[in-house]
Amino acid sequence: MPELPEVETIAADLRPHLVGRTFLRCELRFPTIVRHPEPEAFIDAIVGMQVTAVGRRGKYILIRLVDDLVLVVHLGMSGQLRLVDPATPLALHTHAVFDLSAIEPNSTPPSPAKGRDFPGERGRPIQLRYRDPRRFGRLLLGTESDLLEARAMPPLGPEPIDPAFGADDLYQRFRNRKALIKAVLLDQSTIAGVGNIYADESLYRARVRPDRVARSLSKGSVKRLHEALRLSLLIAIKNRGSSVDTYRDAWGEIGGQQEKLQVYGRAGEPCFTCGRPLSLVRIAGRSSVFCRRCQR
Repeated sequence: MPELPEVETIAADLRPHLVGRTFLRCELRFPTIVRHPEPEAFIDAIVGMQVTAVGRRGKYILIRLVDDLVLVVHLGMSGQLRLVDPATPLALHTHAVFDLSAIEPNSTPPSPAKGRDFPGERGRPIQLRYRDPRRFGRLLLGTESDLLEARAMPPLGPEPIDPAFGADDLYQRFRNRKALIKAVLLDQSTIAGVGNIYADESLYRARVRPDRVARSLSKGSVKRLHEALRLSLLIAIKNRGSSVDTYRDAWGEIGGQQEKLQVYGRAGEPCFTCGRPLSLVRIAGRSSVFCRRCQR
């Protein structure tokens, strides 16, 4: 499942090419991908709305519209959000197609396109397409208060890369938790955006075993884990995410972080630090890879 770095990469790709455009048409080829409101109401509400901002919260892409509406995209296990020329043939498993207007010539883009230009001028219409072979993703539309009231989005914890979120804040979130630390890191109400990949990577960097009870960690261990979380996530964002399965950026290209993962997906291979074979255990229903010598 795409995690914080992958979702952040896609949001950054979309931002300079969506802000200022208006949704002209919405085709739902698999209507049940929309979880709120009903698909017909979703189409009626989004057509004619202009994009004002593109951001991220946890593993959710937030496309903000006028009138305080927000289009929320959760990629699930295999979801992909692509920017394409409208003439591009539809890929298999494309479940939603959005036609967007050209951007007014005198408008200013919100930020540089981070080294990538859309294969067409800002003065031309584009399409945003959502495809999801496994169909675990979802689209939501409404005001933030509406979505929370309808329980369409779960409560999310703080952002681990937010400068205002410190090691002491993390310690307070762990101190009464009897669950294993790996399970707590995967709990989105505790920390938003961390999944299996970066939980394993962060615990390895912090030299903390994934089967430690969260409340047993000392303040020193939590400080190391806080630093390791930020470092692991920021490096992955710089490398445009990990394409260990189906993840692709908004241009359909793979990320680069999978080439630099230290433990995730490497069970049985030698630890890069000590050379001992990495161990594999199941925690919270997920595979967890760690080094028994380096992580104590």
